[in-house]
Amino acid sequence: MTRAPVQTSEELFAPVGNGIELCYQTFGDPDGDPLLLVMGLGGPMNWWDPDLCRALARAGFYVVRYDNRDTGRSTVLEGKVSRATLVRAFGGARVRTPYDMRDLAEDAFGLLDHLGLPAAHVAGVSMGGMIVQTMAITHPQRVLSMTSIMSTTGKRTVGWQHPSLLPALLGGRRPGRAAYVRSSVAIWTLIGSPGYPQTREQVEERANETYDRGVSAEGVLRQMLAVITQPSRGERLRSVRVPTLVIHGLADKMVHVSGGRATAAAVPGAELLLIDGMGHDLPRELFGTFVAGLRRTADRALK
Repeated sequence: MTRAPVQTSEELFAPVGNGIELCYQTFGDPDGDPLLLVMGLGGPMNWWDPDLCRALARAGFYVVRYDNRDTGRSTVLEGKVSRATLVRAFGGARVRTPYDMRDLAEDAFGLLDHLGLPAAHVAGVSMGGMIVQTMAITHPQRVLSMTSIMSTTGKRTVGWQHPSLLPALLGGRRPGRAAYVRSSVAIWTLIGSPGYPQTREQVEERANETYDRGVSAEGVLRQMLAVITQPSRGERLRSVRVPTLVIHGLADKMVHVSGGRATAAAVPGAELLLIDGMGHDLPRELFGTFVAGLRRTADRALK
């Protein structure tokens, strides 16, 4: 049986306040259940695979994916973050940041305002999980359900990075497409899912698409600073009452599974889904699992 094509918009732009403009795209029927997908550190919206977006649309969602500020075709800010500042922040020192997790959450709400959506189901990966957690804390009336994927509460003693990753995370990148693609292959080899490995060709294809949409090394550092300096949300997450799903890979080196466990423990009634062989990516083989989980969680909000 041939599936009917899913309505897909072109890439559009939304002013969300404070001089920020977000690039976004939608999939599915606008009358479906609104679902906002929030990507992680340095990840533009194309890291939400369009096949996954279409599968979510077929499951009844009106899917919205977008580039965070400092990523892809959204507004890229000016200014530099020194490696010394990052190291001090890693060590727990107080440093000034261009923006924080609340600002990124407000960007997301600004996008919902632009789309005329008073509330939405929200799902976020890694830093995106931190953003949707912040959304559920700060404006719970606008969050219908929350799915936090391979993320953490911000508490320093959970969700840590494997020490072997630090040189790659803090090391500088050479300019140019070829260097970006090489570094992407290197990092995804380190953090990808060992149980569901991507081919080199798949990683290179996505890296080339990402480079063409626009990359900002300084933007990644600004986002990283927001992540490093975030406060723990553990206590505030106890006030969250929307249906919540926490998904985490047991082989995640970028955000240790303790971050997912802590998130699920903090949110009353949260479902915790731990997946063997999953690292810090969204393997195609698990798309069915992700769609079923998000649909199940959204349906809890409709009862």
